[in-house]
Amino acid sequence: MASSSSLPLHLCHVNKLTIFINRSHALLHSVAIAFLIYYRASFLVVETKTTHIIPWVLVFASELLLSFIWLLGRAYVWCPVSRTVFPERLPNDDKLPAIDVFICTTDPDKEPTVGVMNTLLSAMALDYPPDKLHVYLSDDGGYTATLNGMKEAWKFARWWLPFCRRYGIMTRCPEAYFSTSEDDRSDSLSSEFIEERLKIKEKYELFKESVTKPIEDSKVVDADAHTTFDHPSCIEVIEEGLQDNQIKMPLLVYVSREKRTSHSHHFKAGAVNVLLRVSAVLSNSPYILMLDCDMYCNDPTSARQAMCFHFDPKMSPSLAFVQFPQTFHDTSKNDIYDSEVRSAYTIAWPGLDGLRGPVLSGTNFYIKREALCSSSIQKDDLRGLKNSFGSSNELIKSLHQSYKPNLNNGGEYSNMLLEEAKVLASCSYEDHTKWGKEASFLYDAVAEDYLTGFTLQCKGWKSVYLAPSRPQFLGTSTTNLNDLLTQGIRWGSGLVDVAISRFCPLIYGPPRTSFLHSMCYAELSFFPILYCLPLWCFATIPPLCLLNGIPLYPEVSDPYFSVFLFIFLSALSKHLHEVLITGRPINKCINEQRIWMIKSVTCHLYGSLDAILKKLGLRKASFLTTNKVADDEQIKLYQEGKFDFRAPTIFLAPLVSIMLVNLASIVVGALRLVMAMGGDWRKMFGPVLLSFYIIVMNNAVIEGMVKRKDKGHIPSSVTLLSAAFSLIFLSLGSIIICILL
Repeated sequence: MASSSSLPLHLCHVNKLTIFINRSHALLHSVAIAFLIYYRASFLVVETKTTHIIPWVLVFASELLLSFIWLLGRAYVWCPVSRTVFPERLPNDDKLPAIDVFICTTDPDKEPTVGVMNTLLSAMALDYPPDKLHVYLSDDGGYTATLNGMKEAWKFARWWLPFCRRYGIMTRCPEAYFSTSEDDRSDSLSSEFIEERLKIKEKYELFKESVTKPIEDSKVVDADAHTTFDHPSCIEVIEEGLQDNQIKMPLLVYVSREKRTSHSHHFKAGAVNVLLRVSAVLSNSPYILMLDCDMYCNDPTSARQAMCFHFDPKMSPSLAFVQFPQTFHDTSKNDIYDSEVRSAYTIAWPGLDGLRGPVLSGTNFYIKREALCSSSIQKDDLRGLKNSFGSSNELIKSLHQSYKPNLNNGGEYSNMLLEEAKVLASCSYEDHTKWGKEASFLYDAVAEDYLTGFTLQCKGWKSVYLAPSRPQFLGTSTTNLNDLLTQGIRWGSGLVDVAISRFCPLIYGPPRTSFLHSMCYAELSFFPILYCLPLWCFATIPPLCLLNGIPLYPEVSDPYFSVFLFIFLSALSKHLHEVLITGRPINKCINEQRIWMIKSVTCHLYGSLDAILKKLGLRKASFLTTNKVADDEQIKLYQEGKFDFRAPTIFLAPLVSIMLVNLASIVVGALRLVMAMGGDWRKMFGPVLLSFYIIVMNNAVIEGMVKRKDKGHIPSSVTLLSAAFSLIFLSLGSIIICILL
């Protein structure tokens, strides 16, 4: 029988049937698109009427853009894979490498301190040798409440960690554990366990009280002492109350980098780079776990599962990171906002994994420290290293993997290293260095994770995607329209930043990585702008032409009509197939179609404009933190499957205007066909079908305007304003068409 050391630590699975279906569909759909292009091009060569040519060119251009972005997306489904790991085959704990955990927070008003501390506690409680685990919390706002919360979390952890270890608790986020009546232990009914659990729960309630109280008391203090954008650096090793040496605790460090209004801070990327430098001189672990402040560890074995890849001698030398999916504990069964981002984590990322590896996704990944600094470490001379990493000798020493900082000397933490860490956290340290340019996370885009992962893979590094049946991490999703679209603007802006930069995947990628892999990254970076333009066109031009009796599609009896109908049904059926094979219900397909349309005409448009304006120097980069505060009324609407339209007019007006344009055109256009054109309805069936589809898919907007009376309805003022926009658009459009006639 083979020994455990000779058995594989992981396996890769390829579903040949899925690949055959994906490639066959891509072939058939491509043939249909070729016929469509031939039909449109032939018409433009023959047609001489300007009235017809202008809308046809616009619609044709939109069809070409959608076809292009669809073609790029075929790379995802070319060779998807899945993986299985065997952490029980790993070597003994003494041979496991050390891990630094990075958690970033900015504002306790949007990211409640209790939630952040729960994430921190779940990370401290990972099933990993405590002496090889170091947890760093970056508090970008420098709030006293966050520091106090960490001190209270440390005290509670002295009870929580032994409890989890003794009873083998799997859910090691206290809030999640105590919020459910079920327990993940087989002997959960033993009297000893029940008594211990009640005692820990009482201590947790006291912990929550002690954490929430400083938030109320510290806002005024913070306002007087410093501001979020102007404060000195603060590095503190949390060690209060540690007297019992029998309790093994991970290193816990509070980091608040210096911020001054005169310096650019580069948002999350800047905060993570500070953590990289500070951790290098305090612990210098070869691997790093990155977590969002609301993304708690739902399975304590995630580190061991990731090490199944990092310990593979064939894979490890070129493996940069292991990415786990983002999953959320508060998504409803209906999930009207597609908060789980199903298509990314069940279709796109497994597809990328079959090429060169998934995208670095901002959170839930174990990354090799060497990968973030390797290009600059290759410079052997001291002067070159200092030009790249700065003047700190301690930081230069840490670049050697064998370097182990002596932070805890005789029970006291080294003041010298802590002072050095404060220097590394200063806002001027990066001046005249390669931080954010070559070393570490890059500053060229707000989507620092996407760009950094892409450049790593272009340098030869690989990544893997692991999605176990039990979610390794659980976070808080967006449960209202305003937060969803605000977050979408930031994502869209960051992705388009890359698309229009020197790192454009279609230009920068092919010489450095596979073409299929470059296509995947290109689809991600271009999709905000390549979806918003065509969808705005399809939502306005066909209804306007329907209103004025201008045909844009072949007659129903024309063979080419079947080409358009096939493409439409082919796309819908493939989407439905992907939804069903990932275990979701049919209505998930409808919800995703709806939210795709809503995002395309709102946040994708604004995000793309933001990126273009930044490129032209007309706007400064900004970073809007996603709100993670739970609102009971918003959650109730979300659970009931009702849209919460309490959002700015800039989000609502486009949605309502588009619905009114399509409603007006389909009503007036239908009457015009019956009364004036008679049998020519066959020529106008295409626009009628398109407007009908838009109206049916977005019926929630109509309900928000007309039917609903709750607080989440669309205000009358927005409806009136949108009606005015719609009337102006239809009137001006019709006048222009009459003039051209």
